[in-house]
Amino acid sequence: MLTLMSACGSSRSSADKGKKKKVETREQYLQAKSDVIFDSYKNSNEGKVNDYTVKYIGTYKNIAIDKMEKYKIPASITLAQGILESGNGLSTLAKKSNNHFGIKCHSGWRGKRVYHDDDKKGECFRKYPSPEGSFNDHSKFLTSRGRYEFLFDLKPDDYKAWAKGLKKAGYATDRKYPKKLISFIETFELYKYDELVLDERGYKRTRQLDNYQPEYDDRSIVSNVIDDSDIFITVVSGDTLYSIARSNNLSVDDLKRINGLDSNEISVGMKLLVSK
Repeated sequence: MLTLMSACGSSRSSADKGKKKKVETREQYLQAKSDVIFDSYKNSNEGKVNDYTVKYIGTYKNIAIDKMEKYKIPASITLAQGILESGNGLSTLAKKSNNHFGIKCHSGWRGKRVYHDDDKKGECFRKYPSPEGSFNDHSKFLTSRGRYEFLFDLKPDDYKAWAKGLKKAGYATDRKYPKKLISFIETFELYKYDELVLDERGYKRTRQLDNYQPEYDDRSIVSNVIDDSDIFITVVSGDTLYSIARSNNLSVDDLKRINGLDSNEISVGMKLLVSK
């Protein structure tokens, strides 16, 4: 059995004994692992890259992952387009209209609209009640128009082909558009979110499908589970990689490897996988 550290110091009561273990939903798993990826990158690159871009990624990475799950659009591409088109969410169009992808009204749009100078003066752009509405519409936009259909024949982790394909399909007029997207993806390691979604084995290791019978609402985040399968702990004040590894019968190198960490730096609130 692995001993799991708890921020509140509580343990399972005798009433919990004999219950089936609580297994994470795939959505919860992806969010937890994406936090590990993000925190590792942020800690390793603090002061080296654009803080506004890092903040944007942290805010919208899980939405991009969700769209990859549902629509098969690489999360890296969605994030890179959002970063570029919205200026890290700081453009006038993004702030006033929640439009992160520069999608214009077109003839079929029945929602709210704003007018903004782009290729021409006073062009009509879509307005959304929230940024997530823009991400939803971006996915539907790419999946519902025939000129983008060929993109979905590409490998979902081939971000370079997707970037070039978007330019070929006419998404943007800037001839450097693919190069800009690729630069964002590689500089901020956005491809790791694609790899996360495509890593089916990684997710299956956290579940015991044969005997899985959820007892609680699957939408709730479960912590402090003690089991010999893959589990997460949340870093609390005073934790170090050494103390966490030692408490869970791991070496520091093993702990870093299974969490994709490049350094020994961890931060409060970071989620770490503590099973080989």
